[in-house]
Amino acid sequence: MSLSKPVFEPVEELADLFRLLGDSTRLHIVLTCLNEPISVGEIASRLDLSQSLVSHHLRLLRAARIVKATRQGKQVFYIAADQHISGMLTEMLEHIAEPHQD
Repeated sequence: MSLSKPVFEPVEELADLFRLLGDSTRLHIVLTCLNEPISVGEIASRLDLSQSLVSHHLRLLRAARIVKATRQGKQVFYIAADQHISGMLTEMLEHIAEPHQD
């Protein structure tokens, strides 16, 4: 009989997702990508960040399937990967905007 705790892989994956989104720069980037496809340059401009920093964060977010990319000519546009991501973030934003009820 093993005394070690079982590893709950979905829980670990979810914790990794929250760790990625726990960085305010990455969270700002994802929020910028919620409603429409947007280029790296436009994200950098809107958030007053360097394109290389935005690209670095987008690589991490894309690997975690938080954003997806589409190429149009030489430009790459990013948007939230799916309704699960955009819905979760939209609902969390609504949650924190609600008045506190004790």
